[in-house]
Formats: sequence, structure tokens, C-alpha cells
Amino acid sequence: MQVAIVGATGETGRSIVDGLLKAESSFEITAIIRPSSLAKPAVQNLKARGVRVVSVDLQGPRAELVEILKPIDVVISAIHYQSLDEEITLSSAAKIVGVKRYVPCFWATVAPRGVMLLRDRKEEILDHIHRLRLPYTVIDVGWWYEITLPAIPSGRFDYALVAPQNNLLDSGDVPSALTDVRDVGVYVAKIISDPQTLNKKVFAFTETRTQNEILALVEKLTSERPEVTKIPAAELESKLAEARKAGTGINRDLGQYEYWNSWGIRGDNTPENARYLGYLIAEDLYPGVKGRSLETFVQEILDGKGAKVYSE
Repeated sequence: MQVAIVGATGETGRSIVDGLLKAESSFEITAIIRPSSLAKPAVQNLKARGVRVVSVDLQGPRAELVEILKPIDVVISAIHYQSLDEEITLSSAAKIVGVKRYVPCFWATVAPRGVMLLRDRKEEILDHIHRLRLPYTVIDVGWWYEITLPAIPSGRFDYALVAPQNNLLDSGDVPSALTDVRDVGVYVAKIISDPQTLNKKVFAFTETRTQNEILALVEKLTSERPEVTKIPAAELESKLAEARKAGTGINRDLGQYEYWNSWGIRGDNTPENARYLGYLIAEDLYPGVKGRSLETFVQEILDGKGAKVYSE
């Protein structure tokens, strides 16, 4: 199967490449790279692993992109959120050449429309895909382990945390689905090979935990109690209203508050809600496929084997 990936050097994209290269099925991978990024070490690493690298500007002439996509069976977008609009061009080119499956850039928590601006923009792109009648599969993966853990007093987690989660949202008892970003590609390899996921949304996650359960797990493994700042639902609602009133579009503060509200207060990011919204659940489809546990992830960090996401 010929698979083209946009965003192959990002955190999600790298996981997808890893999963496809290690899969039982045979995938020939093409990484679509911006011309300005060709010399980057991460791109050279892709080449060294046998990934075909092609350069094209998604905002350039459509004919160049169409030519690249002609032999491709599946297009996967893991594009940066600030470049989501380029998916209009990418999906349109995929339709022209008759790509068999297009996987748009979702890769996050489950939520309905009207809760998060970023999610709504992704849904608008899916609307465009629907208008094209382009075969597709949406894949959401929940909240990453890598941005789930709190810092602990000793600082033993610090080297591996890009965004310590020491804010306890309201009661801390709302469940949320979690996945190690390194396991995303394992799920993707199964999903894009499966006819029953065509023109469907799939929720692929590994565990469901509340914040209080995460704090208890950390305390159990470290014998340290993380210090937390409690944020009542009303306070978060106020922060969210102020961020939206600023009217600066999708920015870091607004995105953070909207995610917290969705998975931490509303409880959108659960398999039960995903089923309600029409998703297929990966663990139902592939009961033998399971990513690493949160406990294993925490132990890796304690053993000095953790790595900070977005380090590049």
C-alpha cells in the first residue's frame, strides 16, 4: 500500500511513520515535505529509514501536488494546526487523482461541534471532504500521556515534561481517554488497512483515567504527592470567556482552556461519548492491539528513559 504523509517529522507524524514501518502489512511511505525543510536532520532521518521524501509547497501550483499523489493509495495529514487550511488543497488534489482513503488531521480528543474552535475548524475541513465525496477516515486518539503528568516535588519528572499538569480541574473525577503518542502509529497501521473503517470516525486510545486516578498512580510509583492548583468549573469558564472575548483566533491560552473544559469538565473525551457521536472504537475492532500502559510510561520516566515531546 502506498501511503503519503504530510507532517511526517512532527510528533504524531513520526509515530505514524514508526507504526507503518513496523507493521505486519507492507507500506511504502512517501513523506511530503516543504521545500524549506528538506535539509533538516529529521527529514534526513526519514530518508535513512527508507521513506521516500518529496518536496512540494501545498500553497503552490496544484499540478505539482497532483503529480506526486498519482501513485498514492492513502493520504494521511498530520499537518501543524496553524496550517490546517492547506488541507483544502491537499484533499482536493487527493480527489483529483482518486486516492482511496484520506485521513484528515484530527489526532486529538473527541468533542462535538461548538466546544473548541480548533475542533470546529477540523470539522469544517471534513465538511469539504464530504462535499468532494472523497473516501476518508477520521482518527482521534485522546489526550497524550506526554502532556498528562504533573510535576512532582523532587523534580524527577522535569526532564521529560513539556507541560506539567498540576491544575486539578474542578473535582478531578471526570474520566478522559489517554494514549502514548508513540503508539498512535500502531493503531493507524490497523485502521487504514481495514475496509470497515472507510468513511468512518475511529477513536483509538489506550486507557481512560480521571485526574485523581493519575495523581494516585504517580504517588504510588514515586511516593511523592504532587502539588496541585484547583481550578473550579466556574473559574475555568471565566478564563475561557475572557480568552474568547480577546478575539485573537486559535491561540495557546484559548486552546488550552477549551481542551480543559472539554475533557476535564464536560467529559467529552470518553469512549461512551465517542460512540454517541458515531465513532467506531479501536479496542472493539482490534482487541489484541494495545498501546503501553500509563503505569509503564511513568516508570520509564522514573528509570531515566523518558523523552520530552516537541524537543526539536
